[in-house]
Amino acid sequence: MCFISCGNKENKNISSSTDNDSISIWISNSRKSSFEKQKRVQFLEKAYLANKELSTDSTRLKNLSSISLRYSSLKDSLNFRKTNAEVILLSKKNKDSITLANSYWDLGSFFKSQSIMDSSFFYFQKAHKTFLLNNKKQLAARMLLAMANIQESANDNTGAEINCIKAIEIFKSLEDYKYLSRSYNTLGIITNNLEDNDKAISYYKEAIAYDKKTNNGSIKSYSTINNLGVTNSTNKNYENAIPYFEQVLNSPDLLKKNPQLYATALNNLTSANFKLNKLDSIEKNYLKVLNIREKENNIVGISASHFYLAEYYLKVNDTSNAKKNITNAIKFAKLSSNNERLLESLKLAAKTEPENAAKYLLENINLQDSLEKEERRIRNKFARIRFETDEFIAQNELLQKQKQLWTGITAGLILLLIAIYVIVSQRSKNQKLKFTQQQQANNQEVFNLMLAQKQKVDEAKRNEQKRISEELHDGVLGKMLGARMVLTGLNKKVDPIAIAEKSKAIDALKNVEGEVRAISHELNHAAYQKIPNFINSIKELLATNAKNAKIDEEFNYNNTFDWDTLSGDIKINVYRMIQECIHNSIKHAECQKIYVNFDIHKFNFEITVGDNGKGYDFNKEKKGIGLRNIKSRINKLNGHFTVDSKLGKGTSFFFNIPISKIKKYKEQETPA
Repeated sequence: MCFISCGNKENKNISSSTDNDSISIWISNSRKSSFEKQKRVQFLEKAYLANKELSTDSTRLKNLSSISLRYSSLKDSLNFRKTNAEVILLSKKNKDSITLANSYWDLGSFFKSQSIMDSSFFYFQKAHKTFLLNNKKQLAARMLLAMANIQESANDNTGAEINCIKAIEIFKSLEDYKYLSRSYNTLGIITNNLEDNDKAISYYKEAIAYDKKTNNGSIKSYSTINNLGVTNSTNKNYENAIPYFEQVLNSPDLLKKNPQLYATALNNLTSANFKLNKLDSIEKNYLKVLNIREKENNIVGISASHFYLAEYYLKVNDTSNAKKNITNAIKFAKLSSNNERLLESLKLAAKTEPENAAKYLLENINLQDSLEKEERRIRNKFARIRFETDEFIAQNELLQKQKQLWTGITAGLILLLIAIYVIVSQRSKNQKLKFTQQQQANNQEVFNLMLAQKQKVDEAKRNEQKRISEELHDGVLGKMLGARMVLTGLNKKVDPIAIAEKSKAIDALKNVEGEVRAISHELNHAAYQKIPNFINSIKELLATNAKNAKIDEEFNYNNTFDWDTLSGDIKINVYRMIQECIHNSIKHAECQKIYVNFDIHKFNFEITVGDNGKGYDFNKEKKGIGLRNIKSRINKLNGHFTVDSKLGKGTSFFFNIPISKIKKYKEQETPA
């Protein structure tokens, strides 16, 4: 059985490996331009279905990510969105942050291709944060650059500038010259949009310098050189712009390698010559550009070519061709959602067809209003963080100094306010503490006076009881005893009637004697019996609090000990400690019962105060002022205490206080 099992496992692994190899081959075939698009999509479908059967999540995720990216390259939107969503879910399940970030990147690129700029920016930003959390600085910076390009296309040039500069800072720290070249090129475009053309030119030149570092002195980023020409054209320095466009067009095999850049440079060169009224070859060059763009199916470029042709024909008074081309310019501008080109085309259409000028101008105004609203909506979704570059700080040194001064003043005011608050708060705490201490002292004094007064009242009662007892015993009882003896003597008479009457009198006296003796004994016993005032105080404290809290209470004590012989310090401090424990139980413990136990053991006063509440972790619980007061009081009495508390099993405080003497109650003998 073992051989069969092991053999099956080995075959399964071989099968899985074979499947994965097949998947890799199908994905690879989907990249080959020699196959038609439909065939390449079929390869991806095979790879996708086979990949679902793989048992290893990590391999399946890696393949699925590649498949999703290939669908995006083939512009298969439906399958891309489906596989991309699966990649995101599987990445989160496997906690594969890098693949997750890459899937966000792919999704951002997809939305950019669909001209959904706010969604594109959102996913580039998510990719940026994820790369940053995983310390992938270069990839995080590339996302910043992508976000800057999105913002630039939405005319959020300030936000684009911020993100572009952030990307440059990271690329500089990594000495990534390739992306520094691209970043400075983008920054030049942004600055040109902000109409700071001189600074834009300096950024383009910096981009070229980094491009040379990347390619060992040669230039590959001819798009940057083209942008230099565009900036000069924007400044109406057409003579300066033309050499840049010619340099791009003279690049070896540019038409073959990058036909779109070639068409753009030729269009820009022709436009510069047109502005200089050098009309030779204008029509020929514009038509050549249009032909290239039509082959590349560049809808945006086609719209631009028709616009420039219309502009040329209008200048040479060829109205028919001008109308034809401006109509095509408007058509392709709408197809490509190129609103800027559409606005320019509508303005030119108004000049080309004066009879319809009002219609075109109204359409232009309406479009411009809707574009402004849309741009504001998109910009509101972009980050608004602004910061100043080193160059800006250098140019605004005075403003920065003023800012620092105000910052210092503000910081000083804040510190002053904090100091005032601390002083006032501390004084308030000190006053509160003094008041609390004074209140405690007053309470202790009142309690001592209360105990002393009660003791005096009870002592007076005992003295009065003793006096009455003595009066009854020594006075009334003595007299009645004498009368009984006289009557007893007279009782010797033999007169039957006298004898009967005297016998009755003697019996009556005996009854009175018995009653007086009983009263005397009872009063005398009460006089010598010690009434426990301290015990009564504790009973009253426990009963009052239990009644108010609507819970049960229990008090047990050793009734053979004279509790009032304890010193005043012990009684008042014990009373206060019990009071604090009871209050804590009622306030925090959510208990149904509180209890107090008193006992004397080997010259030690032992006290237990507890509840049946929810309990707590004594070592972790914050120690409040109540517990500090208990510690202070027990230390005054040279005693100690412990706490036993468990969650769900209540809390008990155990106090142990040394005492100097023990006095037990003694039953008083009945007086003779």
